[in-house]
Amino acid sequence: MSKTGFLLPIAFIILWNSGFIGAEYGLPYTGPFTLLFWRYGILTLILSLYLLITGRFKFHGWGTIFPNMLVGFLAHGVWLTGVLFAINLGVPAGIVALVIALQPMATSAFSGRATGERTSSGQWVGLVTAFAGVILTLIARIDFSDPTAASAYLLPFISVAAMTGANLFEREMEIYERSKLLDMDETLFYQSLATFIATIIPALVFENLETRWETPFVLTMGWLIVGVSLGAYACMWKLLEYMEVNRFASLFYFGPPVTMFMAWIAFGDKLLITDTGGFLIVLIGVVLTQKNFRLRNPFLTN
Repeated sequence: MSKTGFLLPIAFIILWNSGFIGAEYGLPYTGPFTLLFWRYGILTLILSLYLLITGRFKFHGWGTIFPNMLVGFLAHGVWLTGVLFAINLGVPAGIVALVIALQPMATSAFSGRATGERTSSGQWVGLVTAFAGVILTLIARIDFSDPTAASAYLLPFISVAAMTGANLFEREMEIYERSKLLDMDETLFYQSLATFIATIIPALVFENLETRWETPFVLTMGWLIVGVSLGAYACMWKLLEYMEVNRFASLFYFGPPVTMFMAWIAFGDKLLITDTGGFLIVLIGVVLTQKNFRLRNPFLTN
């Protein structure tokens, strides 16, 4: 394995999962909708300037742009709204990451609708096993006497559903409507634009765009934009050039332990024995899902 092949996945895992920590750092200074408003407003501006400078800023027609913006609304807007509100209501970042780890398995299990392939019983068993691991972790942490706190733990599942829907819709485009696919930077621009537009009204109406522009918030916002939105996605695009999709998806399963470790360093979050047990059960579900995927797809090679 080359040095790049070894370091790039590590860089992606760290950058991507640092987003959960960045969210927890930023939320004391503004609301969830407003945080997304600033993050994706600035990101959209940066990407539009980049496309203008490179001479690639152009309108592709609503038939192409709308599907990409819809994917962005689900994969960025709805996904991150669920994550941010959960963290804002007190759900530890590591636990949010553990629930989010269900998403690649859910996409794999439900991908038959997009690809026409039959979902094997092994894949369903893997998903159910992982789901059981997540439930074990949540039950030990939820205070059922507090309805608001209890409902906060449901929000990451909305994020999982949104990201799964976005991925399945994108797979349909890859198979049946490839003419609507854009280059990665253009795709990120339109997805970012959709998220920015979607947050304008709720950020104004519910949060009045109130923001404390203090140094920690500015640094956090800079990291979320440059380190996560640009850095992590750049790593992702590079990895997908030489890594098959299923192997790349497996990198997301490193999210829970990495995020839990980061949260322990940054905020002193405690790790319960049920967190470890739940993660191990999720890991078993991952193995079952990945194994059955590869048995049914012998053309995938290492």
